[in-house]
Amino acid sequence: MKKWYIILMAIITVLTLSACKDARDKVLEDGKVDKAEASDSKKDKKEETYASVFPLTGLGTNDEVDHRAVAVMVNNHSKARPQSGLHKADIVYEVLAEGELTRFLAIFQSEMPDVVGPVRSARDYYIELSEGYNSLFVAHGFSPEAKEILYSGRVDHLNGMDYDGSLFKRADFRKAPHNSYITYENIEKGMKKIGAEDSDDLDMLPFLTSKGASDIEGTPADEVTISYKGGDTVGFTYSDKKKTYARSSNNEPTIDRETETPVTVKNVFIVEAAHRVIDDAGRREINLTSGGDAILIQNGVAQNISWKNDNGRIVPDGGAFVPGKTWINIVPSGMADSVKMH
Repeated sequence: MKKWYIILMAIITVLTLSACKDARDKVLEDGKVDKAEASDSKKDKKEETYASVFPLTGLGTNDEVDHRAVAVMVNNHSKARPQSGLHKADIVYEVLAEGELTRFLAIFQSEMPDVVGPVRSARDYYIELSEGYNSLFVAHGFSPEAKEILYSGRVDHLNGMDYDGSLFKRADFRKAPHNSYITYENIEKGMKKIGAEDSDDLDMLPFLTSKGASDIEGTPADEVTISYKGGDTVGFTYSDKKKTYARSSNNEPTIDRETETPVTVKNVFIVEAAHRVIDDAGRREINLTSGGDAILIQNGVAQNISWKNDNGRIVPDGGAFVPGKTWINIVPSGMADSVKMH
């Protein structure tokens, strides 16, 4: 009897081990890993090295990094929200157009949007910002000053005034001028059509090392608001877990229209520049060359520094960006009192 008991227990043990193995195999098939494997995976991830670095985000990659930058004028009227594609931009400049309404210049290089828009008309100072990255410039419409620059041959560009209904499509869920969109596929077609280069060797922006980023000191800035007189209130809310700032307009999160992905960035750079209204339409001239006061906000803290124009790029003077995406608000001189942080 004892002998049979021992044999029976041995059979049960074998069956149990087999069942455990089958269960573990099923877990692995489902994409889950046991603790030991997870630990090894984290270790491998931590020690991973990259072949290259994206020049406008400072993030490592094993992909090609020689894509030409594409700069798109994006509408920021309340009827144009939520916009499409902003979450993939490496850098977004937010600058006043007429009145107290801002527009965005979204610069794409490490990632390209499936679709971007609504695309809006150009002003000369947005083109100047685009030139700092040798970007293909994409807009729908232009001011007289911008038109002169674009059609002088100085800038590779695609404009909806030339390609409305072909490269640029009108959405049926919005009304003009808030309904012009372009896909990256059509941007590529447009580049071929005008004979523009699709690759470039871009200079790196200034970025902090990992240690430098962890040592940032300044005024606490978990919540940041920028109030435009008679216009929108722009907000940035910090996530300590993700180390990023989520943007909002009038307390409404800025998200991607198609995917509802929040627009988040590692750096918020607020720079003061002299603004001057130059015509009856309220168009402006903005001094983007002289430098001035700025606030650089990263990792939950803000630093009062200066900005400078480095070959067409607005960058910290004596500082650097944390690797990742960047949002740059160019505001009129004297707007420091309109920026609140806590």
